[in-house]
Amino acid sequence: MSLIERSKLKIGYIPIIDCAPVILADQLGAFERHGLEVEIQREVSWANVRDKLALGVLDAAHILSPLPLAITLGIDSVTVPLVNVMTLEVNGNALTLSNALWQEIEEAAPALAATRPLDARAIAAVVARRKAAGRPQLVLASVFPYSVQNYMVRLWLSSGGLDPDRDVRLTIVPPPHTVAHLSGGVIDGYCVGEPWNQQAQSQGIGRIAITGPDIWKGMPEKVLGTTEAFAGKNPNTVKALIKALLEACMWLDDPANRGETARVLSIPRFLNTPAEVMARTLELPDFHVFHRDHANFPWRSHADWFLKQMVRWGQASPGIDITATADRVYRTDLYRAAAAEMGVACPATDRLPPGGHGEPAFPAVTAASSSQVRIGDSR
Repeated sequence: MSLIERSKLKIGYIPIIDCAPVILADQLGAFERHGLEVEIQREVSWANVRDKLALGVLDAAHILSPLPLAITLGIDSVTVPLVNVMTLEVNGNALTLSNALWQEIEEAAPALAATRPLDARAIAAVVARRKAAGRPQLVLASVFPYSVQNYMVRLWLSSGGLDPDRDVRLTIVPPPHTVAHLSGGVIDGYCVGEPWNQQAQSQGIGRIAITGPDIWKGMPEKVLGTTEAFAGKNPNTVKALIKALLEACMWLDDPANRGETARVLSIPRFLNTPAEVMARTLELPDFHVFHRDHANFPWRSHADWFLKQMVRWGQASPGIDITATADRVYRTDLYRAAAAEMGVACPATDRLPPGGHGEPAFPAVTAASSSQVRIGDSR
């Protein structure tokens, strides 16, 4: 075993089900087995995670897949080169709408109200009705500007012929606050990782309209992020960290362990949500994938797709070097080294061609057309 440069680490997480690899690696003793003494810290928002990583208060963190790219590019409010050394989960999020908005949908587009996943043209009908009546725009929340949730909402709205930047108001709400904001009428809907969609349904304040897999089955949700400087100075520490999390991810993917996962995550200091609420989503087939089918591999083609989304939505300059940025941030070399020691197979290549992951195309923000992404299509 290579000498670990830093054995004592602080790792941050946001209370969402896809933080489970971090929590279970701690609870199962995986960190200790790989020579690490880890303190896991619950954080309140993605901005908080970003800032603490940048300042070195956290050594690594459970973080949004696109965020290390944005921070490294300098298009977010903080500019510190970050790296993604592994994916922690694919799938696992959804879009929840308030009961009041559902009533508007049933009035404005009764023929579409029963579609599952919900056809975005139903929202377009509500938008048109509100505009004609001089009423305020719909307010839809995601968890951060550089998040799969933000891009998911934009793609879905676009599939209904809406311009996400003109026809609705998009806002940001930290995941643990989404249910309260919906209940209080501050927002009309939100896109977030579980269990906060199931929580709204269980409380009777909202309904799930569409899930992440309805748009892209296999969308990489969260990754393990650290600074480029930390990874450069502590490669063996990072390798040990990846190995411990791989152990937890393999355990999590065993269906026999999902009940225990729900119980552990329900503990107040972790997610503080009833185990039965989390079990509803954890037991859905293929909805939370923690390891199989190369789920942990930090595909650089995923990074390519996120960077193209940043350009498409005006977050990044069209002149950015997509390939160079993806290669710098998504560190397949570090993951491959750790996986080899664990006996975990890796893909032969770091990239698949566009469309190779089943990712959706970029729909035009115009009237609905056959070229637009059609939610619920099999891919």
